[in-house]
Amino acid sequence: MAIREIRVFGDPVLRTVCTPIETIDDGVRAMVQDLCDTVAFDGRAGLASTQIGYTQRAFSLHIDGEVSYVLNPELCDLEGEPVPTGEGCLSVPDLWFDVLRYPRAAVRGIDLDGNPVLIRGEGLMAQALQHECDHLDGKLYISRLEREARGEAMRQIRTSSWF
Repeated sequence: MAIREIRVFGDPVLRTVCTPIETIDDGVRAMVQDLCDTVAFDGRAGLASTQIGYTQRAFSLHIDGEVSYVLNPELCDLEGEPVPTGEGCLSVPDLWFDVLRYPRAAVRGIDLDGNPVLIRGEGLMAQALQHECDHLDGKLYISRLEREARGEAMRQIRTSSWF
């Protein structure tokens, strides 16, 4: 079991646009194990590779007690009108803001055997799919905030004990 330290705001890896996984090797398998081990705690819904220092396109989920992962995930379907959704992030501890998220979303990718994976969900699953794909594109959820809320988030970050 390899539980990795979560990278926090200010770490440049969090702004990295992840590269697609071309070859599934022992390194990729180890990364997936690290992602799954690190996300498998109460209160953790998802974890992107950049949050534990990797720059390959992958994330893990921990929804309804089930841990899963996707390699090379891409959002392939967003449905409904975006609604303000309360959101936090392991890489921006102790902050909680409303972010506009689609109520239903789907991601396509592959598993460790190269088989196609399609994850479709609503509510928390839809939110996590969008949030984790943002991470893999080098974006933190606070970048989606309205100007005033983003300013408040930055103030809270600057005065936090972890920054």
